[in-house]
Amino acid sequence: MATLTRLEAEARARLLTVERYLVDLDLTRGDTVFGSTTTIRFTAREAGDTFVEARPTSLRSATLDGQSLDPAELADGRLPLRGLTAGEHELTVVAEMPYSRTGEGMHRFTDPADGLTYLYSMCCMTDAPLVFAAFDQPDLKAVFEVAVTAPGEWTVLGNGRATREPDQPGRWRCAPTPPISTYLLAVAAGPYHSVRTEHAGLPFGLHARRSLAAELDRDAEELFDITRRCFDRYHEIFDEPYPFDSYDQAFVPEFNAGAMENPGLVTFRDTYVFRSAVTDTERETRGVVIAHEMAHMWFGDLVTLRWWDDVWLNESFAEYLGYQVLTEATDFQPWTEFAMVRKGWGYDADQRPSTHPVAPEPDAVPDTASAWLNFDGISYAKGASALRQLVAWLGQDTFLAGVNDHFARHRFGNATLADFIDSMARASGRPVPTWAEAWLRTSGPDTLTPRPVGAALGTEGGEDGWRLHLTHAGGRPHRLRLGAYDLDPTRPERVLPRAQYEVELVGGAAEATTEHVFPGGRPDLLVVNDGDLSYAKVRLDERSWATALRTLTSLPDPLSRTVVWNAARDMVRDGELAPFDYLEAARRHLPGEAAQVIVSEVLRFAGGPLAGRYLPDDRKAEALALIRRITEQLRAGAGGDQARLLTAVRAAIAATDTPDTLLEWWRAGAVPGGPELDQDLRWRMLHRLAALGATDRAEIAAEAARDTSATGEEGAARCRAALPDAAAKEEAWEAMFDPADRLSNYLFGATAEGFWQSEQRGLLAPYVARYFPAAAELAARRGHALALMVSQSGFPWPFVEAETLALGEKCLAGQAPSPALRRALGDQLDELRRALRVRSVN
Repeated sequence: MATLTRLEAEARARLLTVERYLVDLDLTRGDTVFGSTTTIRFTAREAGDTFVEARPTSLRSATLDGQSLDPAELADGRLPLRGLTAGEHELTVVAEMPYSRTGEGMHRFTDPADGLTYLYSMCCMTDAPLVFAAFDQPDLKAVFEVAVTAPGEWTVLGNGRATREPDQPGRWRCAPTPPISTYLLAVAAGPYHSVRTEHAGLPFGLHARRSLAAELDRDAEELFDITRRCFDRYHEIFDEPYPFDSYDQAFVPEFNAGAMENPGLVTFRDTYVFRSAVTDTERETRGVVIAHEMAHMWFGDLVTLRWWDDVWLNESFAEYLGYQVLTEATDFQPWTEFAMVRKGWGYDADQRPSTHPVAPEPDAVPDTASAWLNFDGISYAKGASALRQLVAWLGQDTFLAGVNDHFARHRFGNATLADFIDSMARASGRPVPTWAEAWLRTSGPDTLTPRPVGAALGTEGGEDGWRLHLTHAGGRPHRLRLGAYDLDPTRPERVLPRAQYEVELVGGAAEATTEHVFPGGRPDLLVVNDGDLSYAKVRLDERSWATALRTLTSLPDPLSRTVVWNAARDMVRDGELAPFDYLEAARRHLPGEAAQVIVSEVLRFAGGPLAGRYLPDDRKAEALALIRRITEQLRAGAGGDQARLLTAVRAAIAATDTPDTLLEWWRAGAVPGGPELDQDLRWRMLHRLAALGATDRAEIAAEAARDTSATGEEGAARCRAALPDAAAKEEAWEAMFDPADRLSNYLFGATAEGFWQSEQRGLLAPYVARYFPAAAELAARRGHALALMVSQSGFPWPFVEAETLALGEKCLAGQAPSPALRRALGDQLDELRRALRVRSVN
């Protein structure tokens, strides 16, 4: 299909104003296509030519102002509209559209648990033409009126309140929307189980497939409570009230993203309806996603970016506000998770060759294909971190005044970076454009390296004060804190807080060292960016690192501890800290760590990238043994804390390299001391046993018969692909890369996750050379979502070798991979280069 360019979008926006879409969908035509009739009412400002996008299976007819257009002229997803005159026009397109199994367009899913079928649309960012004919760009907003014909027993949901047509079984009509962008249209249809309530005079709903009804009912009050609290908090901080007529949240199957901010009908991946035990962090993360998507009702839906170079105007704001509003409105404290998990995603993305500014120049996003690539850790985590710095600089009241000015000036319209910066400058009187140039138009993380000078507290010379030489590489201005801590003289395994110093770094130079003088003796532990208010890689001086190794758990604020853990993680990735030194810190401190997200993320990094990539193959077993010892300590000290037990057992399963213990648990149907061996843990355990050759197809089939859900189907696919058997590997390979594309997106991902196992290098070696051309062909055939999956879940990570790198570079150089695959595969190869460098110095 043709890719829309920025220049084409600008030309079409100059020519057209779009008033209204009438979209009529017929979902009763079988399991491969659905009917789509679209009438678009628009005005041409002057005479000219343009085109409308549609990607049908069959274009039945098209009429412009009552005159038939030739369906044969549809090419590359575009139907030309030639000879438009100035004035009003009406275009009607009648088509049959294809159902999707990749989570793009109109996704169709049949639940293996009960045979019931569910549909939902995903129009972001370029897939609206798979559902209806559209002038598909964000700055041609219009009113949408949607009607749907569905099987009589189905429920239909849309952006506006959906009601059944009287005396027409299966016929639904959605209330007209305010002006919204084409990528935000949403429809969900099927025999959904619904829980409804009302808040602030609006209907609120929760929806999931029937096989998740019990779990949705169990979680409904918590979900509604978070929704109500966040809704009320947004109304406290925003002058503009919620701009739509209802608030439905649908948990849908095989969803690629975490969620999508369709106004009035937010769609979430239905793994957020928890079937098995979860940790408090996972519940907190679900709350952040609810708050994030609600923020989009204003940032993205009410005021929408003009072009995709300003993705950050949607995602950075929703990311920041999701964490901040959940903190203010509930008992959750999610900034620790942001610091420990999300910022790592941002730092990693920002150090790759594919990095880009939070707000790239318009010329850097010339078309929609390149725009897809910026939905990453930079637009989310780094952008949110930049906004947190802006709030620290301006103050929250001034920041919110600028936000409200922005909403008032661009209500139901489109805006750019310049528009937002202008509103912030108007509200604050500060040089916000200068700040934005430094923070939003530059790439890469800054690095802050401290060198304290002076005697320690209580030693000779300490009364004269101490000096900090702080080297700042990167050049952004920062407002941050320095945390000074001293060893407790009565308990040397602890530190006591001495002071927090506010420091402002003016930035400007590529690298500069500033001197700061503080009273007293030099602290035993200095934490730069204490509280994690800024975005920068930080280092610990030698004395501070030695102190942290002894006392890390005693730092009173979990955000302080995350700064230290992230510094250690970055040092491992940069080859400055030996991986086993990181593991030793984990052994000392995780058993006493109170913040569950720190425990789980340190274990994830240790058992994943550290053991699997950064250590030589002959030392992996030693690392896994140490991780298992840590999990044993965690279990022994859990004291009935089920979340802690769950985290420890998950990590123990992943780190197991001999099957004996897992077989004991499996045969007993329980883990000694807990947690309960629920279905999630059973699939995790069986997957690991499969990789170790300690189970077989019959046992996998028996477990799939025990769990007939979609999750069970995915678990069985993952386990079968993990079996150390030549026939199983070839079967999994053929399923993934079959030209008939029989696997859905989730089943593809599960199979890919099972396929590459480090214990099976001899069996898998022939597939490494096959992987790269197969991935390129798959991405070209199946599109963006599968390109990401094959690059990430499908990458041959057991082979951290120069030969793998050479094969990947050859693929990028010679096979013309799709933009999505080029970016995602390029990122994986950059991580492979890093792993090879780290191995070379350890």
